[in-house]
Amino acid sequence: MSGRHRAFVVIGMVVLALNLRPAAVSVGPVLDEIRGDLGMGSTTAGLLTTLPVLCFAGFGYVAPWLGRRLGIHRVMLAALLVTGLGLAARADARSPQVFLVATLPALAGMASANVLLPSLVKLHFPDRIGTMTAVYSTALAIGLTAASVLTVPLSEATGSWRGGIGAWAVVAFVAAVPWLGLVGHDVKPPDEHSATITTRALARSPLAWTMALLFGIQSLQAYAVFGWLPQIFRDAGFSHGAAGLFLGVTTATSIPISLVLPGITARGRHQGRIILALCAAYVAGYTGLIVNPATLPWLWALLIGIGTGTFPLVLTLIGLRARTSEGTAALSGFAQSIGYLIAGIGPFMMGALNGATGGWTVPLLVLLVLVVPQGVTGLMVARERYVEDELVAA
Repeated sequence: MSGRHRAFVVIGMVVLALNLRPAAVSVGPVLDEIRGDLGMGSTTAGLLTTLPVLCFAGFGYVAPWLGRRLGIHRVMLAALLVTGLGLAARADARSPQVFLVATLPALAGMASANVLLPSLVKLHFPDRIGTMTAVYSTALAIGLTAASVLTVPLSEATGSWRGGIGAWAVVAFVAAVPWLGLVGHDVKPPDEHSATITTRALARSPLAWTMALLFGIQSLQAYAVFGWLPQIFRDAGFSHGAAGLFLGVTTATSIPISLVLPGITARGRHQGRIILALCAAYVAGYTGLIVNPATLPWLWALLIGIGTGTFPLVLTLIGLRARTSEGTAALSGFAQSIGYLIAGIGPFMMGALNGATGGWTVPLLVLLVLVVPQGVTGLMVARERYVEDELVAA
């Protein structure tokens, strides 16, 4: 592959990664306005914030099959176009039902691209997996932060929440342009049926189940935070602009963590201590929100953001707990498909408990308690072992 083509692929990967989170997180900062305008209840809002993780589990599971049948570049292009169309449609929605239906294709495209992006790295940059993973994960974090921080100003500039969330449809369509040129160089990933280690086989691996639990709990925490943190601050007396900025602090914290933490984790030193430190940050942040959210809100947002650093750590551990590329792919698929099903409980639970209790103390206490199994499973995964060895022993 020529240097020019590789550079074009990098550009395509970066703009793609920038679009992997806005469909999920741009709703949170203006959720109160959406609910008021569309007459959306707490239960429906909880379902809305749960959809991202359900789509990651469902559409992410079929994404490898689509890549094999259609070609990975074609799927990436289609994912961006479908995401853009879904975002545009929900910005024009006039009822909660239409808003939910329009959200599905936006999240489906995002979920499919999210699962296939690591395969794209392996196809084009097999000798630079660490570097390119850092590049796209940083772009992903930037897109996450931008959607969190800019949605409210865009809404104010356009005079409606519709303009705030609809702007991300334009970003998705622009990001599709490089992929129009890349589909002519399509490469299909290897057929998983030829693999000696399959996702299904990992059901016999205790390590795979532990990894799935860790991935699920940390994703539950993250999506509960992304979906409801702005509303928590709104209910504490802050403006919707300030609440969006606090979420921006949380998401922006993931940018330097995504750059630094994988390297430290890969060196194999103090992985258990890192996990406990991230759990401690969650405990401190949640405690602050429960006791007095209006005091030091920036600190609570920062601490929770540090806690979400568990995500790049888990992605790194997935690669470290398999001996082969086949094992890594199978472990990643198993952990994410099971994990996102677990994570889907979080946002819906937050909305339902808030509606039942009229406050955020009980929902936050539940998240606080879940830090315990997150730490326990994290310590278990930190022990050096490999899924291939467990399958042989079984």
